[in-house]
Amino acid sequence: MSSEQFLESPKVEVRRTADGSATLYVPALDEHYHSRHGARQESEHVFIEAGLLPRLEAGLGGPCARPLHLLEVGLGTGLNALLTLSRAQAAGAAVAYDALETVPLPAEVVAELARKWTADSPDAVPLLHQLHAAPWRETVPLAPHFFLTKLPDALEEATLPANYYDLIYFDAFAPEKQPELWTEAIFAQLYAASAAGAVLVSYCAQGQFRRNLRAAGWHTEKLPGPPGKREMTRAVK
Repeated sequence: MSSEQFLESPKVEVRRTADGSATLYVPALDEHYHSRHGARQESEHVFIEAGLLPRLEAGLGGPCARPLHLLEVGLGTGLNALLTLSRAQAAGAAVAYDALETVPLPAEVVAELARKWTADSPDAVPLLHQLHAAPWRETVPLAPHFFLTKLPDALEEATLPANYYDLIYFDAFAPEKQPELWTEAIFAQLYAASAAGAVLVSYCAQGQFRRNLRAAGWHTEKLPGPPGKREMTRAVK
């Protein structure tokens, strides 16, 4: 598939998770976009608390610094992006947020997500619509000091800038569902695209995943996982 073309959107179902927040379920893959134990809880724990906040506390994106350069592998529902925006604004930080996604959500799915999010995060609903309506390959100021660029590229085909990203959210489907995204070559690609000291975080704690990260040059550590999961992974360049 050319990077200029999208994969056909699969049939998805909007489902509510144990913490009340919404996720999507893909029947063809028997896979959820987030943890059934709590979509928001998982994103907060893995990507915000273990990834974003330590980078902000280190001064990245601060008033006298350039924006924090962040790459998300798998934009999905946009939950990680919107949580990042909220935390960055609270910290007064600037973020340049690049997100890879080859399967954009149909408008009717975004509308259904918005209905579910109205009760959970009503302030985020307009931003949810803006995020999914944003043009591709254009940098859009989703909010002051938060710059979103959506890239319709498969990671294995993407041309990423060298030594650029400070933080990577690795939120692809599980290794058994998307094995092509969990290889040593992929993590070497991400290593080359990362700045010194960059952090990669993922909900996954599979042994082969960590071995592939280390083979590509990353230093890995296991951290306690979100509700329903014993461990997660953080890696540092």
